[in-house]
Amino acid sequence: MKNTAIKIENLSFSYSKKQKALKNLNINVPKGAIYGFLGANGAGKSTTMQLLTGILSSSKKNVFLFEKELQSQFPFIFSKIGALVETPSLYLHLTGIDNLRCITKLKEVSEDKISEVLGLVGLSDKGHLKVKQYSLGMKQRLAIAMTLLGEPELLLLDEPVNGLDPTGITEIRELLVKLNKEKGTTIFISSHLLSEIEKMCTHIGIIDKGELKFEGSIEELESLTKKHKILVKTKDISTNIELIKNSYKDVRVENNDCVMIELNSKEEIPVLTKFLITNDIPVYEIKIVDGLEEWFLSLTK
Repeated sequence: MKNTAIKIENLSFSYSKKQKALKNLNINVPKGAIYGFLGANGAGKSTTMQLLTGILSSSKKNVFLFEKELQSQFPFIFSKIGALVETPSLYLHLTGIDNLRCITKLKEVSEDKISEVLGLVGLSDKGHLKVKQYSLGMKQRLAIAMTLLGEPELLLLDEPVNGLDPTGITEIRELLVKLNKEKGTTIFISSHLLSEIEKMCTHIGIIDKGELKFEGSIEELESLTKKHKILVKTKDISTNIELIKNSYKDVRVENNDCVMIELNSKEEIPVLTKFLITNDIPVYEIKIVDGLEEWFLSLTK
């Protein structure tokens, strides 16, 4: 348990006798990690989040934050964590600054921090506006600003980029990476946006039907895949497809100038490249299309 920000041991949770939400769940989040928690709707992500924030409780006391059992740390633990679970609760009739001022009172944090967190989430010039005037993306960023008051050691974020446009998603991702690198903040982030998780996270947990299917680094997850999909862009694939099929077993034509070839390992990519050049097959692009989405689907199929 040493040097862990979050540890869950053999956690099972049921809403009823017929509905078992979690089954012997084990999670280990190292301090300083950005941990992506992935799963389809109904997999158990939100239940886990609610157990980590004390909204739900485990009778067996097997949820630990900072190496101590969670319930034994109430209410003081909330000075060390920031949480955004499901839809943020905002006072629409108040300004962004006044919403943050409410949190500073609750957390006994100096109001001097308000301008700092507004700047971090890109709302410095919007703090004076009433929240009812905010777009969905602005509300989400204000909610994240609330979690940052008090400089928490751990952030628990449930779908933090919901409703954001591509620019907003990128800004939040860059913000979280910056917090992690510069302040050492541990971030536990639940999301269904696999591409975003892949770009920012150091560790991954994949849950399916209440059971953890994988936990580890992205590199460790990648090593589990048995095939590597390689997209080759060439010229008029029809003139060379038979030659390629005679040498490679798993070949699929994507369009007139692209072919997908499955290899057993990345070490075979130089061999494939040499084969294409030796046979005078023009190569405009070679791209590995493996990714978190492929691995996620293979583990939860």
